[in-house]
Amino acid sequence: MKNFTFKKARPVWIAGEEKEMNVSLFMTAKCGKDARLDITGHSVYQVFVNGRLAADGPARAGHGFYRVDELELGPLCDKDENEIKIIIAGYNVNSFYLIDMPSFVCAELYDDGKITAFTGGEGFTYERYTDRVRKVQRYSFQRPFAEAYSLPAQRQPVTVSLTENKRFIERGVQYPDYDFTAFSRVVAAGGFEKKEPEQYFSDRAIRNISDKLKGFTQDELDVFISRETEKFNCALCPCDKPTGKTELDKNTYAIFDLSAELTGFIEFEIETSGGRLCVSFDEILRGGDVSFTRLGTCSAIIYDLKPGKYKLISFEPYSLRYAKFCSDADHAVITAAGLRRFEYPAKNIRKAPDFSDEALDRVYKAAVSTFRQNTVDIYMDCPSRERAGWLCDSFFTSRTEYALTGRSTVEKNFLENFIMPEKFDFIPDGMLPMCYPSDHNDHTYIPNWAMWYVVELEEYLTRTGDTELIADAKARVYGLLDFFRGFENGDGLLEKLQSWVFVEWSKSNELTQDINYPTNMLYYKFKKAIADIYGDKALSGEADKLADKIREKSYTGQWFCDNSVYVDGKAVLTGECTESCQYYAFFTGVATKELYPQLWDTLVSDFGPDRKKNNKYPKIYFANAFIGNYLRLELLFREGLYDELLDNVRGYLDYMAQKTGTLWENDGDYASCNHGFASHVAVWLLAIYGKDVL
Repeated sequence: MKNFTFKKARPVWIAGEEKEMNVSLFMTAKCGKDARLDITGHSVYQVFVNGRLAADGPARAGHGFYRVDELELGPLCDKDENEIKIIIAGYNVNSFYLIDMPSFVCAELYDDGKITAFTGGEGFTYERYTDRVRKVQRYSFQRPFAEAYSLPAQRQPVTVSLTENKRFIERGVQYPDYDFTAFSRVVAAGGFEKKEPEQYFSDRAIRNISDKLKGFTQDELDVFISRETEKFNCALCPCDKPTGKTELDKNTYAIFDLSAELTGFIEFEIETSGGRLCVSFDEILRGGDVSFTRLGTCSAIIYDLKPGKYKLISFEPYSLRYAKFCSDADHAVITAAGLRRFEYPAKNIRKAPDFSDEALDRVYKAAVSTFRQNTVDIYMDCPSRERAGWLCDSFFTSRTEYALTGRSTVEKNFLENFIMPEKFDFIPDGMLPMCYPSDHNDHTYIPNWAMWYVVELEEYLTRTGDTELIADAKARVYGLLDFFRGFENGDGLLEKLQSWVFVEWSKSNELTQDINYPTNMLYYKFKKAIADIYGDKALSGEADKLADKIREKSYTGQWFCDNSVYVDGKAVLTGECTESCQYYAFFTGVATKELYPQLWDTLVSDFGPDRKKNNKYPKIYFANAFIGNYLRLELLFREGLYDELLDNVRGYLDYMAQKTGTLWENDGDYASCNHGFASHVAVWLLAIYGKDVL
């Protein structure tokens, strides 16, 4: 981490409101053609130059640290006097996406090399950003607030005051692309009536507001976005129309299509006679319609507009292929509608190989798109419902970053965030958060995911040679090992782990107690990784004994069994066996094809994407995309079984690429259709086909 020092600026916020929920501040300044803005803050800001989005930030960091953007604004300053506008939202709620810390902004504007505006001093004007409705529901359990607007608004000048000093560090990662992609077609249009649905969407992000999940209760809401959106009862009328100019009469709608799922800020222009506009969106269509709560989210934005012309852009980034615009105005015209993309910069991505295979070409392009959308400042699981920096997911995405870019820049930010704070509130000492930066007020953690941090750390060292970060992480790594030792039984096996023991999205997650063998297989690899990273020979020997014990206790003579439970004080195998357990055994090195040749041959020959049609082993529970199927693909790759690997890639992933242009969390479209780990398929495809581009 490199410290950053502002020359004049000091952190400020609206006086007395640093800890208030969902407060937004609006700042303006003027500059010439040679301008630079150094800025950071909490929680999120957008910077506009002459009405064009210049930046969204900051890059995320761990508790107590704030990354600074150094923005060269000259390319957007096309006038003698240019207008800088900054919107900053202070959320002050816990989430998987952003940490819960007091609001502030710190910025200084340079004009021709001289500071002309700085927070805590002169040059900026400050207003309360009343355009955005403050008291709204959370977007999801994992993310802070959804968006509603009342425009035009009468903004109120406010007084800002200095806040506590902060620790500033450099951004550390590249700036994202903000390219604009227009919606390609209107795929449905027609009328709607407003009426109460039989049942309203009501998930934990609505029902469970408390100190454990901060937000506004239902009674406090000024606009209940999901309920208002559910009242738009549309008559589905498929069509195929161009999107250049879309006219909406009283109580009509249009569904726009991007042709593939992308991530960014929803942007459009509208001329309206005045009324309510609701924009709802999702990755797919269900029954020909947008199901904006499909992911357990409130994927909708409400605009209450007085008559006039507006150029609008969402404040938060969203992931979508389809967007439905519903208007109750007598007349509205929508133009220039699309997405201002928020992705890893395309210029840093290696060129694609020549596959001479349509399916592999589709899958590779989907992998690159999935990577770019999930890799901006950290690795994310998905850019939609969570935008969270999950461990385990990151192990796979880190390999993708290096394969596609030859760098591990984002990975460094991601890994160092976990070692920034002195301790993590809400989870036991020694444990790591399952995703970070985040706050888990409900005390939930995934013990397995903390092991993946170390497994990834070992590969990071090999990729980068960054011994400084490895040294900085040592205390955290050994603290984690000490935590796990408290759960070792007399055989050295972990048992009765607490909180959320996660193996993969399948039957495996129902077989996690009392002694879970996939978890212990990962524990073996975790210990081996620590031993290799820090030269701990004693721990290496300890790990070898653990592997022997897993083989002794778990292997049934044909399969590795997932778990043992205690019966009358004795651990007894349940006899339950999953496909993913077998893959964990080989992936971690507990099993090898030399030790278990028959099992290996069975997995290669009789398992894979066709097994649900031709299931020779119905008692072995299926794996899912995250992560069992990917462990399988990795094993095929390691053994050089490239033909089998490519057949599996086509079978597991091509239908995803065809439907959304991205790769999914599960093998069905019932959850995220854009999951960062899934981009790892690009690693294998580049290794096989990409010799000329590496």
